[in-house]
Parts: sequence; structure tokens; C-alpha cells
Amino acid sequence: MSVVKSSSSVPEAAVDRAEAAFIQWLIDRRDGAPNFELRKFRIRPGGMIPPHMHPDIEHIQYVLKGRYRVMLGDREVVVSGGDAILILAGTVHAYFNDGEEDAEFLCIIPKKSEYKTVWLDEQPQRSC
Repeated sequence: MSVVKSSSSVPEAAVDRAEAAFIQWLIDRRDGAPNFELRKFRIRPGGMIPPHMHPDIEHIQYVLKGRYRVMLGDREVVVSGGDAILILAGTVHAYFNDGEEDAEFLCIIPKKSEYKTVWLDEQPQRSC
């Protein structure tokens, strides 16, 4: 069955190990999505999601608003509204909002039986 939801009806939760970062699972396996899941992230000014990777899944992101830095492997890029990002499986990535407004992006991931995040605690985390 098809599903239509308003993002305002989906609860926002704090992102694990992050500072001032939040996630909404807009469409996921609980909605009967057979192949993909859609998430929305919000990172407040000064917020960050520390370095991590997903060994078995790639994901695609679309920046809705804000300007922030994304670490992708050994490089860092600045993204803003309208940018799209492909993060391949096993790529270490992190997010840092040094701007003055909330940063928001959509993230689409393939539905797998297990969704695994590996946090890289040994890497220095930036304090905001």
C-alpha cells in the first residue's frame, strides 16, 4: 500500500553520539517500504555528527538548506542547499555545521536486513 506522511507527523530523535543533530525516519520498513528508506537530518549551528561509516550500504543525500562541511574519506567539502552527495559503502564520513542556520538534508538508504553504523571513536571529535 502506498504511504503519504507529513514530516511534521514524524518524531525527531537525537542522532547517536552527535551534538545538536536530529533524525526523522520519514519512510521506512515500518511503512512497508520494500527497497529504500528516507530519512531527514537537521544539524543546528555548532552541531556535528562524528566520523562513522556503514560497511554494507551506500547512501544518497540531498541538501535542503544551510551550509555545512562534510568529511568524505580523506577530503572535506562544503555543501549547501541544492547539492547532492553519494557516499559509497565503507566511506568514513562526518558532518560539521559551522554556519548560523540549521542545516537540513534528506538521506536515502537501501533497505537491508541490518543497518550497521561503525563509529570511529579513535578519530578526534571536534567540540562545538
